[in-house]
Amino acid sequence: MPPQYLSRHEPKELLKDMQESNYNDLRSARWFAPHDLTGFVHRTAIQAEGFSRFAIKDRPVIGIANSWSELVNCNIHFKLLADAVKRGVLMAGGLPLEFPTISLGESLMKPSAMQFRNLMAMDVEESIRAYPLDAIVLLGGCDKTVPAQLMGAASADIPTIMLTGGPQEPAHFRGKQLGVGTDTWKYADELRAGRITEADFDELESAAKPSAGHCSEMGTASTMTSLVEALGMCLPGSASIPAVDSRRGAAAEATGRRAVEMALSQGPKPSEVLTKEAFDNAITLLMAVGGSTNAVVHLLALARRVGYELQLDRFHEISQRTPRIVNVRPSGEYLVKQLFEAGGVPTVLKALAPLLHKDAVTVTGESLEKGFISAPEPDGVVVSTLDEPFDASGGIAVVRGSLAPNGAVIKRSAASKDLLQHKGSAIVFEDIYDLGRRIDDPDLDVTEDSVLVLRNSGPVGAPGMPEWGMLPIPEKLLRRGIRDVVRISDARMSGTAFGTTVLHVSPEAAVGGPLAIVRDGDPIVLDVENQRLDLDIPAEEIESRLAELKLPEPKYRRGYGRLFIDHVNQAHEGCDFDFLKGLPDEEPQRLPYGLMSGWQGGW
Repeated sequence: MPPQYLSRHEPKELLKDMQESNYNDLRSARWFAPHDLTGFVHRTAIQAEGFSRFAIKDRPVIGIANSWSELVNCNIHFKLLADAVKRGVLMAGGLPLEFPTISLGESLMKPSAMQFRNLMAMDVEESIRAYPLDAIVLLGGCDKTVPAQLMGAASADIPTIMLTGGPQEPAHFRGKQLGVGTDTWKYADELRAGRITEADFDELESAAKPSAGHCSEMGTASTMTSLVEALGMCLPGSASIPAVDSRRGAAAEATGRRAVEMALSQGPKPSEVLTKEAFDNAITLLMAVGGSTNAVVHLLALARRVGYELQLDRFHEISQRTPRIVNVRPSGEYLVKQLFEAGGVPTVLKALAPLLHKDAVTVTGESLEKGFISAPEPDGVVVSTLDEPFDASGGIAVVRGSLAPNGAVIKRSAASKDLLQHKGSAIVFEDIYDLGRRIDDPDLDVTEDSVLVLRNSGPVGAPGMPEWGMLPIPEKLLRRGIRDVVRISDARMSGTAFGTTVLHVSPEAAVGGPLAIVRDGDPIVLDVENQRLDLDIPAEEIESRLAELKLPEPKYRRGYGRLFIDHVNQAHEGCDFDFLKGLPDEEPQRLPYGLMSGWQGGW
């Protein structure tokens, strides 16, 4: 290597070239180009890491937001993916700089990863804005990391492309192929019913998660990664590649290359991709795949970050005209790996083409249609056509009424058809602790016609709106062979779960919603076809009970928990913080405050 390349004193001409560079319209040039004290401080900060001035001269800086964590098994392979992204960035002439963010794991975080989604979004947003980055690659996979990163990037609004982590390999147990969650819940019921032994369940445990990657069925993670593709925020065909497949590494490399192109063209930005049409496309895909109800909350929040007041009823409208055409658990038979082998999300989008805004712009700079036009045709087994769907309507329905004035959701594709129109007497559980104490009590006065109600489990009440909504079937019913009853709560449920479960009741009990006044024995009416969820008692009685209601004390008095309780919106608005919503009358703040040049400071 020639000696001058080892010197810490590059020629003065290089500084002059940086000031006169054609790349000075890059965002990072505001940090690195000025020939003054501020530029000196910024350049030496990079040089301290072993980079020369050549590394930042005429090169876009690509930030890689990595949610890798040893506490999150879904994202454990992200170091290798980050290396592949860097390779692509370097190939295209950019400088990749990886930075960590907090990481959210649904299985281990208590009370819920959802409580920290907004915190992670703030982490991502402020990191992007504060640093000299020209474009961003988001690395996310586990349930809440994907929406958190998208929300943060949408608010920062510099060119951004996402790379998701991919589904893990299917589990195998006693000759059967299993999903991560759906089959676990089924076997757990078998254990509680006495049909398998604890030794059997221990054997299942050792086989349940065979590789890195997120849930292998259409749970929340697989749903959200699929929706990223429908939104146009990732490369076409990249959403459903398995985590351990070499093609995911190739997609990572291509993502890095595309990030450099986006930096040089300064777009498209999230605000240019995340349009009303893009959200309609995402909701259409959500309904067609029988995806997670959690996606409703995340899309509502994401839309508000870009100033679009997406309404809960829009989900029902699109569901009514969108058949379910994907046969993947928990709403079908197969897993996401088989969906990938059948053509992945592009094949599903191709089948949905008459229902889509095909000209919506994506991070490729081209239309959504360009990304799926050459995809394989539906195989009729894993993916069907619109003419021969697996269900006539979409996976999720919205219901309203005296029990949920602002709405609630139900995954009808994973519910018992005979319970979608039902009237039964309430059995009320005050909170998750009450549920844990009494659900298997032999003296619980429950029948297959009962309606199980869980309250104080929403955004404020739990807090954090955990996945407690998939209330277990009482053991006394399981032993009689009953596998489903109507369940209602202000909580969420795992995207891998199933059953006739009404979720996200809004407003929640802890802020004075009608769920707080339900009493044991009260009749409740569920009529999904007519979008009805009613506490079937006189309106005067409802008003009287609400007037006497005393709200519970907040769970937190300080710290982030208190911030969450004080500022979180209700489920029908996406559970984001009220102060993070986009301002339609203002441009996003893409640069930080502070002096970016001169001899007065600014570092």
